[in-house]
Amino acid sequence: MDFSPIPLAAAQWQTLQEAYATPPRAYHHFGHVRAVLQHCQEVADGPGWQQPAEVYLAVLYHDAIYQAGRKDNEARSAALAVQAISHAPELAAVDAARVQELILLTARHGGLGPEDVDAEAALFLDCDMAILAAPEAVFAAYDRGVAEEYSGVVPGFLYRAGRRRFLQGLLRAPRIFLSDFFHQRLDAAARANLRRQLDA
Repeated sequence: MDFSPIPLAAAQWQTLQEAYATPPRAYHHFGHVRAVLQHCQEVADGPGWQQPAEVYLAVLYHDAIYQAGRKDNEARSAALAVQAISHAPELAAVDAARVQELILLTARHGGLGPEDVDAEAALFLDCDMAILAAPEAVFAAYDRGVAEEYSGVVPGFLYRAGRRRFLQGLLRAPRIFLSDFFHQRLDAAARANLRRQLDA
């Protein structure tokens, strides 16, 4: 069963999918959203969600606006989500502030510890970061995709240096995944991928 705790109008789905195709993306496209939703389903089948509708909408909108190199992608995506919620009567019961909060937290990937977020936010953020523990070929495709998105946006040597710092920071952190649910299952695989990439 797919993680889809609330129905969305067809027009909202269309708008979302168009957003994820603009500009053309090599990783942060709607396929990434579907992958995160699969991890959300794992949580739903395991520890469960307290606010599944809010998590679902945060996943759908968290990269809706994405331009490589910009610092306000998350803020703009969060604003788009809040606007969409306010214009959809069927979403009147959704806590828009919580959706906004979750999306804004994605700007701090790699800089948060378990003590910095509540348990539900930790699970949400880990669903987004689970790609780090993907099979080797999938992880390599993810890394190439992100590099492709930055190609022509920042000089290659600057991108490579920044990417290396980010991956090294993740590897040095006591916890890559903030929740016990993901930490116990995925930490070893994520660290193996990070070491392999840094040694390449």
